Amino acid sequence: KVANIIKKRHEEGNELIVIVSAMFGVTNDLKKKSDSISKNFDSKELDVLLSSGEQISSSLLSGAIIDLGIKARSWMGWQLPILTDSNHTHSQIINIKTKEILNYISDGGVAVIAGFQGVSIDKRITTLGRGGSDLSAVVAAKFFETDSCEIYTDVEGILTTDPSLHEKAKKIDKISYEEMLEMASLGAKVMQPNAVQASMIDNIPIHVRSTFSEKSGTKIIPES
Repeated sequence: KVANIIKKRHEEGNELIVIVSAMFGVTNDLKKKSDSISKNFDSKELDVLLSSGEQISSSLLSGAIIDLGIKARSWMGWQLPILTDSNHTHSQIINIKTKEILNYISDGGVAVIAGFQGVSIDKRITTLGRGGSDLSAVVAAKFFETDSCEIYTDVEGILTTDPSLHEKAKKIDKISYEEMLEMASLGAKVMQPNAVQASMIDNIPIHVRSTFSEKSGTKIIPES
């Protein structure tokens, strides 16, 4: 599904940078493995372990895009690098080196970058906290100065309530950063609060869409 969306976007003439998260349940399974060894598992080693979910996704998605006849390759956070602070398991992105990716996409390739991860000044792998791939996407939109930032998920967009609990949940067409931040802080799982905050600070409009539907989704934009 994702590879076909990328193919369509690519054929429309867009230059694409794709940020991937881990597949459903993978990060939780990895965390269980570390818990089985120690409840106080070393945070630096936990980052190495948890970041591997995105490595799997980026490889599989790149392979799927190549299989559709489009030039693509994957990058891990440390390969660019995506530079972060050393606050393991909850790092902040400081900088992203953009030259290699910009050269690749201007040559017709699709860049697939592992989200949720980076590398510290000490050359240790770091992660950005749960839901951190959203944050990776927003910060990438900032550093690469993209025209748009689209978040693809398993629901049609931002809904008024959890559709698994209330069948009358309605999709919101437009929502302000402030309203979205409040919803995310209160537990709405569609967007990570840090990602919403980052988009608000740098005024990056976000378009939340479904991977499984052509519907228009929800736009997160300034209140004005």
